[in-house]
This record gives sequence, C-alpha cells and structure tokens, in this order.
Amino acid sequence: MDRNKAESMCVCRMCPSYFDCGEPIAFCMADAGKSRCITMERGCMCPGCPVQTEMNFKHDYYCIYGSEKEQSQLV
Repeated sequence: MDRNKAESMCVCRMCPSYFDCGEPIAFCMADAGKSRCITMERGCMCPGCPVQTEMNFKHDYYCIYGSEKEQSQLV
C-alpha cells in the first residue's frame, strides 16, 4: 500500500492520543514512523483501522512506538 492510500484510509486524526502538529499521519507505515509530537497514550484506534486490517499489522500506538516494521524488530 502506498502512503497516499494509507493516509486516505487512516483513522489517526480521530484517535484520542492524536495531537495535530502538522506532521504526516499513517504512523504505522515504515516511511512515517513515530510522531515527534505525540507522547502520551490516551487511547488507541489502531486495532480495527482499515490500514492495519488491510496490511495485517499486529501492533498499536504506532504514533508513540513506531511503525509496524520498527515494532516488529523489537520483539
């Protein structure tokens, strides 16, 4: 999936943890990675996100802990 498609399907902006500081969303994608602004867990909408579902991603809080690829390397 390309970044434009991921951003169009993304639910990040509706998430309780989301803070808009003008950076690109779809933090789950490898080219995005974690946010430089979001630092507090206030709820996560990643489980069930259309991007996460279509890509078979397994993690959450991508905005804080990094992309699927980054988090998969930590396990």
